[in-house]
Amino acid sequence: MQTDPGGIPAHQPKERTVKVAVIGVGHVGLTTAACLAADGHEVVGLDDDEGRIDGLQAGQMPFFEPGLDELVAEQAAAGRLRFSHEPGEAIPGAEVAFICVGTPTRHDGSPDLSAVQRAAATVSTHADGPIVVAEKSTVPVRTGERIKQALALEAQAHGGASAHEVVSNPEFLREGTAVEDTLRPDRLVVGADSERAHAVMRRLWEPLLARHDCPYVATDVRTAELIKHASNAFLATKISFINSVARVCERAGADVETVADAMGHDPRIGRAFLNAGLGYGGSCFPKDVQAFLHIAGDLGYDFGLLRETERVNREARLWPVAQLRRLLWNLSDKTVAVLGVAFKPGTDDVRAAPALDVIEELSAEGAHVRIHDPVALPNVRDRFPEVTRAPDAESCLDGAHAVLLATEWDEYVALPPARIAELLEYPIVVDARNAWDTQALRAQGLTVARVGAPQVELLPGL
Repeated sequence: MQTDPGGIPAHQPKERTVKVAVIGVGHVGLTTAACLAADGHEVVGLDDDEGRIDGLQAGQMPFFEPGLDELVAEQAAAGRLRFSHEPGEAIPGAEVAFICVGTPTRHDGSPDLSAVQRAAATVSTHADGPIVVAEKSTVPVRTGERIKQALALEAQAHGGASAHEVVSNPEFLREGTAVEDTLRPDRLVVGADSERAHAVMRRLWEPLLARHDCPYVATDVRTAELIKHASNAFLATKISFINSVARVCERAGADVETVADAMGHDPRIGRAFLNAGLGYGGSCFPKDVQAFLHIAGDLGYDFGLLRETERVNREARLWPVAQLRRLLWNLSDKTVAVLGVAFKPGTDDVRAAPALDVIEELSAEGAHVRIHDPVALPNVRDRFPEVTRAPDAESCLDGAHAVLLATEWDEYVALPPARIAELLEYPIVVDARNAWDTQALRAQGLTVARVGAPQVELLPGL
C-alpha cells in the first residue's frame, strides 16, 4: 500500500472504507475526524456551532493544535473530510457515528450529559439504517445503556424501533500531541456488547492497526467506559504524589528531580508524570477526577484517594505565590512577570490552567502582573482586565521584580540566563516547572526558587 512520508496510507481499498459521522468538532472530534479520514474513511464532522463549521469550511482552525491544521486541509482537499451543521447531511449513510461532545462538570462534580443525549437523539432521528453509535466523549460507566435507551425512545417517538448499537471507544490523546496520539496510539480500547458492533469497529480501525502495532483491547461497554476514567485519575494521582514528595524534599533539604529520576528507573513506576510543579490542569484531568469521584459515590464507594489528589493539586498552585511572598516580602506594587498561561506547552487551552489561579492570587495581593504566552493570550483577553499582556517574553521580563515560569514553552527555556538577569529589576526567579538550568541562572547572580528543592534566600547584600 502506498504511504505518504508520515507513514499514513495514501488510499484505502473501497471495501475497507467506512462512512463516519463525528458529532462535535472540538479538540477530540476534529482530531478524530481528520485522522480517520487520513486512514481512508469518508468522514463528515457535524456541529451545531454554525460559526465553527463555517470557519472549518473556509480552512480556519477553531483552536491551536500542532499539525492538525495541515491534516484537516489535506483531507478536505482529498474529499475524504467534510463539515456540516446539518444532521441530514452527516448522519444518513454513516455506519459509525462518534459522539464527541462536551461533558462539563456540574456543581456537584457530576458530568453534564445533556449534549450526549441530544447527540443520540440526532442520530436516531436522521439515521437511514442501523448505525453503530460510538462514545468518544469521556462519560460515566453505564452511559452506554442510557444512550441505547435514548436511541430507542427517539425511534419509538417516530413510530419505529431502534436497531442501532452502542460502543465505547475512549480517546487517550494529549493536547499538543493529539494528531500523533490518534494516528499512533499506545492502545485502542473498544467496548461493545455484540459481535456485529465489534466487527464494525475492527473494520474501522483496521487501516491503523495494519500500519501501527498497538494492543487492541476488545471488551464490554461498561469496562471500556471505566478504563478512561481510571487512566486519567491514576495519572492525576501520580502528579499529586510527586508534588507531595516535593513538599517533603523542600523541608528535608533534598531534590525532588533526583528522587523522581531514580524512581523512574523502576519499570513498575516509570518516569512519566513524575514532574513536580504547578499540578495538573486542562480540560480532562480536573473534570475526570471529579467525575470518577462522583461515579464511585453513586455506586456506593468512597474513593477518598481521589479527594486527596484534588487537595494536593490545589495546594500545588499556591506554591509559587508563597515563594514570591518569601523573596519579595510584600507583593503589593511589585511587578511580577508570568511566562505562560496555557495549562501546558503545545496548546492554547487555558481551561483549569494553574497559571490562572496564580495570576488571580497575585492580583488580589496588589501585585502588578505582566503575562505572556506564545498562543494562549487571546483566550484570557476578557478574564484579567487589570493585567498587562506583553508582546514577547523579553518585554514581559523587562523591569520586573521577579519572573515566574508557569508554562515551560521551549522559547522560555531557551532564554539566555544573562539576558534574564539583565532584564529583571530584582534578581528573583521562581521556576514552577523546574525547566531552567538553575546553576546557569545562579551563575548570573540570580536567586532561583525551584519546586521540591531546598529553599533559598536572597543573596547577602541584596
